Amino acid sequence: MAVIHHTTLTPTKLELLTGWLPKQSWYVGDAATTDLVRAGGFRLDDPEGAVGIEFMVVVDAGAREPVAYLVPMGYRGAALEGVPGEALIGTSEHGVLGTRWIYDGVHDPVVMAQLRALLRGEVTAQHQSRSDTPDPTVTVHGSGPGDGLDVQVNRVLRPTDSGQSSSGGLVAGWTWPDGTAARAACVTVAPR
Repeated sequence: MAVIHHTTLTPTKLELLTGWLPKQSWYVGDAATTDLVRAGGFRLDDPEGAVGIEFMVVVDAGAREPVAYLVPMGYRGAALEGVPGEALIGTSEHGVLGTRWIYDGVHDPVVMAQLRALLRGEVTAQHQSRSDTPDPTVTVHGSGPGDGLDVQVNRVLRPTDSGQSSSGGLVAGWTWPDGTAARAACVTVAPR
């Protein structure tokens, strides 16, 4: 199981995301008013122990109506070769581990492999900020991805009454800035 270090990260994840998120094609806010707050998420373990894996939900509280985004991230001790330049969210100095290269998880093969393992029921989602603590609020619906299924990370989260995906996938929750809880399909699985 991954160890969560309670230490400094400079710049912070939110500082890095504030510069990176508005440049993404799926961002629906106004870059001039971006005000990101951490709202939820979960972690997965890398079986090799080399890559930190986090699925963070951030809310842009600066938008006219707050918008929730899912940002999967891979934290690495060295640059990841063979990915597009926009995959790098940034680098940060970790108080224990040193320089970390933080990547958009959809471009990180370890992140995506562990997400597929979660969808197949082979691994368990972990609490975002506590070591060795499963997160039972993250649920998988339907069958996991096989050779004929495609995994889609839903970047802009749209709360549903049931908090379930009709096509199967992964459901998780977050808290809006006003304290209201929400759940949505964070990842969907569909035929290719």
